[in-house]
Amino acid sequence: MARNILVVEDDQDIGRLVELHLRDLGYSVHLLHDGKEGLMDALTKPYDLVILDVMLPGIDGLELCRQLRSKAIYTPILMLTAKSSEFDRVLGLEVGADDYVTKPFSVRELLARVKAVFRRAEAFAAKDVQITPNNIRLGDLNIDVEKRKVTLSGAVKDLTAKEFDLLLQFAQNPGRVYTRSQLLDLVWGYGHDGYEHTVNSHINRLRSKIEKDSALPAYILTVWGIGYKFRDDGGSEK
Repeated sequence: MARNILVVEDDQDIGRLVELHLRDLGYSVHLLHDGKEGLMDALTKPYDLVILDVMLPGIDGLELCRQLRSKAIYTPILMLTAKSSEFDRVLGLEVGADDYVTKPFSVRELLARVKAVFRRAEAFAAKDVQITPNNIRLGDLNIDVEKRKVTLSGAVKDLTAKEFDLLLQFAQNPGRVYTRSQLLDLVWGYGHDGYEHTVNSHINRLRSKIEKDSALPAYILTVWGIGYKFRDDGGSEK
């Protein structure tokens, strides 16, 4: 079955070019030119990939991406950004985009990145990982989002509200690397260098509750010199 791709690009010439080349590779493509229409479409139809331009009428691509992630839509998102706008590229990744391509871009690069997104998705699906809007399972760890309940090998783990929010932020984005400042903004709603120890202490407590051996964590991993990430295959890492 052909993969379904939603392309939201306000430049009709670029949108049509992208659509034609994706169709040449056998993908099913739905092309839209308005951010609001793109949001409604992405919320109501099952897509395997969403390609968003940053500058869109109605709702811009960054806000569209943010709203999809806030509604637990985890479809891979590829952003099309202006070459000179590092801010857009960084912000796009921070609000939940999986990758980006800068304009002007070559069709070859775009198609290569689309294929890479699908390869990562296939590798992810082959592992012992399941993510739905209401439940996340990674190996022996299970997170019931609606009930805010966490179990490890069937045993219920008693987490504080912030520990659960922190775990959920990680688990919804396995493999994504977060700085401490980003986690403060996303989980606590503020970002001050002086409070980064808050993240460290919460992660230490969280590890003590969900890791079989907190000295050799299997889920929440330290990325030295940067921050933390959530492992996407449930394995351990020294």
